[in-house]
Amino acid sequence: MNMFRKIVFGAALMGLMAAGDASAAGNKLVLDGSTTVGPIAKAFAAYFKKSTGVDVTVSESGSGNGAKSLINKSCDIADMSRPMKDNEVAAARSKGVNPVENVIALDGIAVVVHPGNRVNGLTRKQIRDIYSGQVTNWSQVGGPNAPIVMIQRESNSGTQDSFKELVMGKELPISKRAETQASNGAVKSRVATTPTAIGFIGHGFVDGSVKALDVDGVEANVQTIKSGKYPISRPLFMYTNGQPTGTVKQFIDLPKTPEGQKIISEVGFVNRY
Repeated sequence: MNMFRKIVFGAALMGLMAAGDASAAGNKLVLDGSTTVGPIAKAFAAYFKKSTGVDVTVSESGSGNGAKSLINKSCDIADMSRPMKDNEVAAARSKGVNPVENVIALDGIAVVVHPGNRVNGLTRKQIRDIYSGQVTNWSQVGGPNAPIVMIQRESNSGTQDSFKELVMGKELPISKRAETQASNGAVKSRVATTPTAIGFIGHGFVDGSVKALDVDGVEANVQTIKSGKYPISRPLFMYTNGQPTGTVKQFIDLPKTPEGQKIISEVGFVNRY
């Protein structure tokens, strides 16, 4: 069982085992967290407001801050592009918060370059060698004779954590020469305007301004992400304090509805259900 399937299975299992309920206070929902989940959350919020009249506030401060908001009870739902860490779960429980994983969509981390770069694909080892600083010139991986500009996410990013887990491994750090950007959009913009750059973003952020590379010979698309064949695939989460009920449950259950599934597809991500 690969990591992708383990995470999805674990999410379902933890959801069944967790006790408690989560429901919104009053006629309002507050979401905070991942910039990757952000487009889904904001599109859901607009639809939910229109269909139920409930106001939904969505902040995109990163997965780590989403976890902190849930722990501090300052949000109803934490958007996260990675599972909560053991220390986050422990901190939550110490404050009487019972985090429950809800998988809302699937994603593939796209490794992107400038459209003018002649490289069309890399292996995970080549990507790892680039980000560890062992490969420093595009000519070493079939590209032009030009220094590679590495773009990464900030330490609070779930996409950064997932990239480290799925590509770098636990022991190999990303080179200190890597430039840090604060969001998927910022990474995409930097790569789009830098002919020698490489970066990684959520699948839903890929557009014509950048070129997504095949990884280990596999293109990132709906079929390969859903099956887990694309090697940098992952689930996306919305965490609640206890089992969701009431308005929170209505919102969390949107991915199981035709309307929610249409929204997920329209913003470029992959339906789990």
